[in-house]
Amino acid sequence: MSSRSTLGPVALAIGALLISMVSYQCGASLAKHLFPAVGAQGATAYRLGLSALILLLWRRPWRRVGAGTNWRSLWAYGLSMGAMNLVFYMSLRSIPLGIAVALEFTGPLALALFSSRRLIDFVWIALVVAGLLLLLPLRGEVQSLDPVGVMYALAAGLGWALYIVFGKKAGEAHGGDAVTWGTSIGALLAIPFGVAHAGSALFSPSLLPYALGVAVLSSALPYSLEMVSLTRLPARTFSTLLSLEPAVAAMAGVMLLGERLSLLQWTAIVAIIVAAAGTALSVRRPALSEPPLVN
Repeated sequence: MSSRSTLGPVALAIGALLISMVSYQCGASLAKHLFPAVGAQGATAYRLGLSALILLLWRRPWRRVGAGTNWRSLWAYGLSMGAMNLVFYMSLRSIPLGIAVALEFTGPLALALFSSRRLIDFVWIALVVAGLLLLLPLRGEVQSLDPVGVMYALAAGLGWALYIVFGKKAGEAHGGDAVTWGTSIGALLAIPFGVAHAGSALFSPSLLPYALGVAVLSSALPYSLEMVSLTRLPARTFSTLLSLEPAVAAMAGVMLLGERLSLLQWTAIVAIIVAAAGTALSVRRPALSEPPLVN
């Protein structure tokens, strides 16, 4: 395989992942504005329910369902997606967006660490850890973080790791339809929580434009783009590149939610970006022909 034909899919995968991160965090910022009306549970129901509807109408995946469809991987992928979204939005009720994503990133970080084989991989991961430590308010401010919000964010990290593992399996088996089925399964988990919490407020027409924005920006678009990356990059590379997510979230919080960052936290963002760039540049070209690192 020529270097050009190999670099093309890698560049496509990395570009898709970067766009998905920006879209995801813009959607999360928008969703936080829905919390006073429908709560975190209602915002999650909007996000996954409307996204599933959009994807089902667009993809119509039932036309490609075969007798040997592996539903187990799809259900694992969808349930991990639904649980991850629900607990992450629950964490946003009481802790800043950038901090929540930094805590959530412990899941992909652990996955990247356990999947690493080369010394340079650990160098980039160490830089990410240093950046996360600076991004978190560890100097006297950590006591102000709501412990329940922190636990929700860490639970979201576990869900994120499972989402990567099962998403890779589902994507390899079902291609782009995996996102549609997975989002639909995740919606089945999230919608009952949203209805139970928000009740009739969930069906307010005035909230529909915001709900559609959250669905497209936070699920339909980024999950479709992430599947492009999941099926073209090793799990280790994908997980490490996700280190950009806390930095993107922190900047989204500053620009869209008015959250403030200290000089140390901006330094952390730069460190994380350097680590993500180093990971992207150190992807081995033969990696595309290697078997998946996660079985």
